[in-house]
Amino acid sequence: MKISRVLAGAVLVALCGTACAPGASKEASGAEPSGPVKKGVTDEKVTLKLVSTPESGAAVKSVIKAFEVKYPQVTIEYEDNSVDDYNKALNLSLASDQAPDIALLNSVGTTVKDGLVLDLSRYAKAYDWDKTYPSTQLNQWRVAEDGSTLGTGGLYAAPAGFSLVGVYYNKAKAAKAGITTPPATLEEFEDALAKAKKAGELPLQLGNQQGHASFAIQLIGQSADGAEKAAQWTFGQKGATFDTPGNRTAADRLTAWKKKGYLPGSANGTDLQTAVDKFTKGRGVYFVDGNWDAEKIGDKLGKDAGFIAFPSPKATAIGTSVAYAISSKSKNADAAAFFLDFLHSPEASAAEFRAGFMPADLTAAKPQDGTVMKDIVTAWGRVNEDNGLVGFNNNATATMNDKLTATTQELLANRTDTDGFVKAIQDEWTKTHG
Repeated sequence: MKISRVLAGAVLVALCGTACAPGASKEASGAEPSGPVKKGVTDEKVTLKLVSTPESGAAVKSVIKAFEVKYPQVTIEYEDNSVDDYNKALNLSLASDQAPDIALLNSVGTTVKDGLVLDLSRYAKAYDWDKTYPSTQLNQWRVAEDGSTLGTGGLYAAPAGFSLVGVYYNKAKAAKAGITTPPATLEEFEDALAKAKKAGELPLQLGNQQGHASFAIQLIGQSADGAEKAAQWTFGQKGATFDTPGNRTAADRLTAWKKKGYLPGSANGTDLQTAVDKFTKGRGVYFVDGNWDAEKIGDKLGKDAGFIAFPSPKATAIGTSVAYAISSKSKNADAAAFFLDFLHSPEASAAEFRAGFMPADLTAAKPQDGTVMKDIVTAWGRVNEDNGLVGFNNNATATMNDKLTATTQELLANRTDTDGFVKAIQDEWTKTHG
């Protein structure tokens, strides 16, 4: 799906991955605008420049067309660049005299610390974004005064479609194993894995060459500890710790599943897309992955493809949003904010869903009955209702993705235990957040 490359930017670029623009500072970028927000747009002609990537742009280009039809006095000039080039050049672009008005923000990086993007809090209040989006979705783009701690402070980007990681399952394989209903708790999930193993099936497909076992660990952990507590660690908030009962349970469970033969023996040598291919060929009853692979899985498995939020009394998922910020140099910030508010309109939500993203307005998501996308929309609705979306643990620091890859591989290879795993992850986090 279109979102796959976006997540490559969001997960692997991570919190501080964007290059710092030399000499940029809040003082150099000018003062934050103050006073009342001018909602909407006047009859005066306005031109805005928006920059993005081709993957995110697939949705936003359609949104721009719908916006310009509705508000013909506004012209939005669109430019895009590949994910890698875009992330490397964004700070320099925002600091230049040709800075865009609106920019895709794959990660916070140093954009806030360098004063390159506006605090959108006043616009969020004026447009009631806190009533449009669950707090866990907006909090991913809140930044404290230190410019790096997330989840609190000013709001620096507005969402434009979301991803989520949950559990795919092969309905035919599950039925063959005597699993008649999707599991609703971790205990029921483990019972289902045991039934699959007894039936001669691989219970849980996994590719961990790039560290995707961390998805299962995070989902088990945040299901037990709660989304709010889990997000505090992901956001780098002071006093947070990875050493929680939920994360310890997660490491214990993953180790136990490996010993019981619930996971493929080749997991550490298998990348994500190879694991997807194996799952679509019937190798595995369950598979933890994101909605970016839904199209491929749905096309291959057809009516046998299912999806659920991770089994837990309160629905929770890993996910992030495509999000857009307003440049500190924009001379039309009010008009730019009005466009950002349009990102949750019915027209925008429909465009986002067509491009493979979950929209804020679920009435725009109209998948066919009996499809995996229908299941994903249902799961997304549950996660929204329970305010259970948490950002990727991989984004907790600039180096966390590499650390999670190495330590989950060690865990599956019996080269470390739960104590060693938890300590290694928390030590890595402490290097950045103290």
